[in-house]
Amino acid sequence: MAQRPLIQLPEFTNVSTGTLVVKEPLNFWNGERVRPKETKNGEHVYEPATGRVLCDLVPCGEEEVDQAIKSAHSAFLKWSKLSGMERARIMLDAARIIRERRDEIARVEVANNGKSILEARVNIDMSSRCIEYYAGIAPTLAGQHIQLPGGSFAYTRREPLGVCVGIGAWNFPFQIAVMKSAPALACGNAMVFKPSPMTPVTAVILAEIYKEAGAPDGLFNVVQGAAETGTLLCHHPMVAKVSFTGSVPTGKKVMEMSSKGVKQVTMELGGKSPLIIFKDCELENAVKGALMANFLTQGQVCCNGTRVYVQREIMPQFLEEVVKRTKLIPVGDPQLEATRMGALISRPQLDKVLGFVNEAKKQGAKVLCGGEPFAPSDPKLKGGYFMSPCVLDNCRDDMTCVKEEIFGPVMSVLPFDTEEEVLQRANNSTFGLASGVFTRDVSRAHRVAEAMQAGSCFINNYNTNPLEMPFGGYKMSGFGRELGQVTVEYYTQLKTVVVEMGDVQSLF
Repeated sequence: MAQRPLIQLPEFTNVSTGTLVVKEPLNFWNGERVRPKETKNGEHVYEPATGRVLCDLVPCGEEEVDQAIKSAHSAFLKWSKLSGMERARIMLDAARIIRERRDEIARVEVANNGKSILEARVNIDMSSRCIEYYAGIAPTLAGQHIQLPGGSFAYTRREPLGVCVGIGAWNFPFQIAVMKSAPALACGNAMVFKPSPMTPVTAVILAEIYKEAGAPDGLFNVVQGAAETGTLLCHHPMVAKVSFTGSVPTGKKVMEMSSKGVKQVTMELGGKSPLIIFKDCELENAVKGALMANFLTQGQVCCNGTRVYVQREIMPQFLEEVVKRTKLIPVGDPQLEATRMGALISRPQLDKVLGFVNEAKKQGAKVLCGGEPFAPSDPKLKGGYFMSPCVLDNCRDDMTCVKEEIFGPVMSVLPFDTEEEVLQRANNSTFGLASGVFTRDVSRAHRVAEAMQAGSCFINNYNTNPLEMPFGGYKMSGFGRELGQVTVEYYTQLKTVVVEMGDVQSLF
């Protein structure tokens, strides 16, 4: 009997905080959920808002990883033979299903991740648009034709790679699965996706949506696990490419393992991005931009502008306004419409972020607000991983809170005097994922954008990240790009075909 999709099961209907318990298997290949072969190595997965157990996760071993990859390869042989238009029709249907189930998917994402329902809906909306975008690109994939002497000619074919592996992060579980799979599938590849072991649920929902839309069984598969499972994926000889989102240390290991098989890799790693606010800015927008640059998804965003450089003349006004608004951010039950900040992903992550705040205080920073554990009034949230959003003043460039990625709701504010000075300081980082500038001076805005050593620069806004534009980093923030048309180049390979129309001119 055919399995009912997760999202149609009673426990996934009208999910609210503290209600969801997942008993179904969360591996998916050959078009169905697959129970783990072993059950003894299971670990708890927690609901961030309550701290209670959401499900148990058993990592995939070598045999299971092999089954998933072979399933993907079988689907690839069928999928890659379809025309771009045929692939696009299936992808557009998947986007439609996501739109129709937007709220249900968002509520499961909140239960597993802890972000506010408002943000989760935005993530799901972007996911459906992302699939639509790449469905539009699928029929346009083309090569180049070159005329050669004597009527001969050459052309290129843009061909899929084969089985691609996606390794996701826990801050945008569903959206990252889409951002990796949509361009891969549009180009004719199949994918095996490994979500973070802390957020295993919604990638399976995506797999079931692709199947429902008409994708061949095995086209998008989900294997669960942590480092050991990731190692098996990176070493598998049938894998052609690995796309990884996560930390720099893990990214280095993924690169090293993938290099053994000379596999292509895309790395979207960490950041410690600068946001520069000049005295001629529109202060209201600069304050809003700084909040957006630091507190989305409880500050757990790799491209956040956590080093906020403010020109000295407007520092008092900026701090007064940003602190006032930070104190007003509603923290609490992430499933409620009024909430703007939910729970951090885990207890260790919460402790780590609070530790950064304590270290900043020891090094001389001044906490203007927040930076403490937060206890919502609702008793069911007492075990949740909440903290009050924090603004740090009196920061210096050599402080740990300014140099290292905190990955929590902590804004470090630093004064500057001149453009030349702040650009030097802003670029003095091993990271280079994003950057931002607020100014009314158009010439200065473009000068700063050119000077920033980062993959993105936002002018008079922050964290907008349109899916039509490439996203990726400089320096230790990674290489390769996600989103935008350029991603096609990272999920295809070029073949040159040379056609001789005359006789062979031989030297022998």
